[in-house]
Amino acid sequence: MTKSELIAKIAGKYPTLYLSDIEKIVLTIINVVTENIAKGNRVELRGFGSFGLKELKARKSRNPRTGATVFVEKKRIPYFRMGKKLKERIN
Repeated sequence: MTKSELIAKIAGKYPTLYLSDIEKIVLTIINVVTENIAKGNRVELRGFGSFGLKELKARKSRNPRTGATVFVEKKRIPYFRMGKKLKERIN
């Protein structure tokens, strides 16, 4: 589901709300989650899941094409962990 599909689905469920207001709400939620993850904070949406950052250590790796040793710097990657209710609905 894309962001525009999500906005359209919410608009169909709540016809009394303006489409522009729904769009602002969805964008605000996405921006708040993104900003907090970028700051290193964990974001939890009860029943849905949690978002956070994992730090990967610097390491030596190998270029598969040339076989040369390459140094990979440490980096932070986002993760999503499903909530219990979401897992139950899927399974």
